[in-house]
Amino acid sequence: MKQKKILLEESEMPTQWYNVMPDIPNGMQPPLDPETKQPMGPEKLAAVFPMGLLEQEMSDKSWIDIPEEIQEVLHIWRPAPLVRANNLEAALGTKAKIYFKYEGVSPSGSHKTNSAVAQAYYNKREGVKRLSTETGAGQWGSALSFATHKFGLECKVYMVRVSFDQKPYRKSMMNTYGAEIVASPSPDTAFGRKILETMPDTAGSLGIAISEALEDAATRDDTKYALGSVLNHVILHQSIIGLEAKKQMEKAGDYPDVIVGCCGGGSNFAGIMTPFLTDKLEGKNIRFVGVEPASCPSLTKGKYAYDFGDVARMTPLLYMYTLGHDFIPPGIHAGGLRYHGMSPIVSALVRENLIEPISVHQLECFESGRLFAQTEGIIPAPETCHAIRGAIIEATRDLNDPKTILFNFSGHGMLDLSSYDKFYSGDLHNYEFPEEAIAEATKNLPQI
Repeated sequence: MKQKKILLEESEMPTQWYNVMPDIPNGMQPPLDPETKQPMGPEKLAAVFPMGLLEQEMSDKSWIDIPEEIQEVLHIWRPAPLVRANNLEAALGTKAKIYFKYEGVSPSGSHKTNSAVAQAYYNKREGVKRLSTETGAGQWGSALSFATHKFGLECKVYMVRVSFDQKPYRKSMMNTYGAEIVASPSPDTAFGRKILETMPDTAGSLGIAISEALEDAATRDDTKYALGSVLNHVILHQSIIGLEAKKQMEKAGDYPDVIVGCCGGGSNFAGIMTPFLTDKLEGKNIRFVGVEPASCPSLTKGKYAYDFGDVARMTPLLYMYTLGHDFIPPGIHAGGLRYHGMSPIVSALVRENLIEPISVHQLECFESGRLFAQTEGIIPAPETCHAIRGAIIEATRDLNDPKTILFNFSGHGMLDLSSYDKFYSGDLHNYEFPEEAIAEATKNLPQI
């Protein structure tokens, strides 16, 4: 009988995070101060981030210790299992071996909790009382609500309006952990009120919600801001996924030919693939495939340029693939992938042709998610369906190719069943963002 689950003992959980930044060929461009257009140091960012995280954001160390207090919380669900998708392989009729790293075992049901716990800890360590944040599909908001409760912090979540309406039980989860949640744009901030005046029927966006959360943090002395993706320190915290997966693949006596992940801001994909990057740079034949929605195609159709991370232009300028900070994505059900920009780390690796980005439509992703649920028994989140679709594409290119595929199952879909209802009733449709709309969204990029 084939081994289904490859497990690690708690004592085998990594005790250091891997920082990929020193290993990126040709390096990365620094964040810029939007006022001076000069590289931004930690002093100005300290208004919204604790110094412990800013040190990680700009670190040139390859390995950073995971504090014991963080490890203790991570042990609630980590190490996460690596699972062989034998039944999916059989249904596809492929000779490929498909493994998935199951991050749905976390308290919030997704990989987001890996960074939420770390961010809550570093804020608590520096005396912060309250965190503000945004959330798209609700996975990050759920994760930070759990983590802030663990470390005794208050939490305010600005949830993108379309997801606030689509995913009521995410709100229930956040309330259970003691967080306060409002739909974004909201009347709670000056920027939210401005958007509501000009676009009262807007579905919202992560860019708008980030602006609100940043304004919240900047106007209160007891509050810092927490971001669930994109930034370097988030990618660092998520490296625990790939570090565990490397140990588990070794236990299985196997090694991936291709690693697949869904891409929104870049955290879960970078989390599983960056620990394998040094192998590729040393000559190992391994491919990294990032899968994004055709309706929000930052990597495949966006511009590689400096841009703001939010609509109100409050963030530093980040060098990344972007659709423009004015981009308002359509209300697809993979809410965690509806972001205009991509992690500077992932963007730099795409620039170096080390990551292969592809875009897929939501209907084919839901079809893949349904097949996965019927074969492997776990209902995936709409975001995760994109990774599953990418893995299926790889496994069926040549059914006789015995390649090994590893993908990140970033979260379960038990709180996304309303999205599946809409899929089954025919209310979901494919949407490919037209070139002219992308040109319009990117015309206001900062001139650097």
